[in-house]
Amino acid sequence: MDVLEMQRRIQELEEEVEQLRLSRRVLMNLIERMEREKSAFLARLERENRRLHRANYRYARSLLRKNIQILELESRLKDYMSRHPGS
Repeated sequence: MDVLEMQRRIQELEEEVEQLRLSRRVLMNLIERMEREKSAFLARLERENRRLHRANYRYARSLLRKNIQILELESRLKDYMSRHPGS
């Protein structure tokens, strides 16, 4: 290899290195963006999960209250029926 060929090859390699640096920056930016999007998505999922847990808790308490009311009404009915046979 003569000096001109070596200089040309060095120039090619320097250009490749610069392209690799640019590609790396692009990839790092993409990775950062994906990480931000993932974090935002997880935060939304966590908020939704908390909301659903609260709604489920309220629903379960409501069912429990209704069940207690049913038991009280059944008890009253049984009491009424025992005091008023044949009604």
